Amino acid sequence: MIGEHLVNGRSGTVVSPDDRGLTYGDGLFETVAVIDGEPRLWERHMDRMEAGARRLGMPPPPLTTIREEVRYLVRKASTGALKVLYTRGPGEGRGYRTPGRPLPTRILTLHEPPGYPPEYWQGADVRICETRLAPQARLAGLKHLNRLEQVLARSEWRDLAIAEGLMLDNNGFLVEGTATNIFAVRAGALITPPLDEAGVDGVVRQIVLKRAKEWGLPTEIRRIYPEEIPEMEEMFLTNSMIGLWPVRSVEGRPVARGPVADRFLAELAADCFVPPGIVGG
Repeated sequence: MIGEHLVNGRSGTVVSPDDRGLTYGDGLFETVAVIDGEPRLWERHMDRMEAGARRLGMPPPPLTTIREEVRYLVRKASTGALKVLYTRGPGEGRGYRTPGRPLPTRILTLHEPPGYPPEYWQGADVRICETRLAPQARLAGLKHLNRLEQVLARSEWRDLAIAEGLMLDNNGFLVEGTATNIFAVRAGALITPPLDEAGVDGVVRQIVLKRAKEWGLPTEIRRIYPEEIPEMEEMFLTNSMIGLWPVRSVEGRPVARGPVADRFLAELAADCFVPPGIVGG
């Protein structure tokens, strides 16, 4: 039910203060839309968590057990935002050295769906953040627990009229939003930044790239300078909660809404929290 949580399958249990997810951000997480009692895009979320555990040298997450725990958690809530955290578990004394035989911790929480204004799906006004994303190839693409860059970036504004902030790397290239992936359309081609040095490889980003290939839509994964924004025919943002927000303006500079964003939004609507009447309206 909403507000309930499980730690290693037990309700009401607290996390050890020695847990490395708490002390060092040593772990991974997924945020999953629960619609009609089902965690949407589940296999993609768990594939990413499993791949992330391999890259961090953690034991593989017990996916069957986690799935059973999710069934229990959503038993009385047909809709919600599910968060699945998987940490390396308690440390062996103080220090950064990883334990020789880690005992990972599973934390599942269920929250109300995000309450974003429906207008964001019609067109989102966004800004460019001052906080930059530092390069770290070993972590690039992962949904790891180290989110301080995003926290600092999101703290730069409180105006609800601004839906999202775009983050740059140290070289001034666009990478992602604070909680979204970035796409643009130019000369009929779909463009998205590479995530080889920073950023999260979102599950909806993966779907968009897969569908673009199936539809025969030319696609480029390349660096994007902010100065290119006026030349873009469309821009849109994606994640597994919102599905897709077409970008209406960047730093007050208008961006047109177009057919590519509309097509992808219709594709994603069933598995994300897209308000009724947005698609086909």
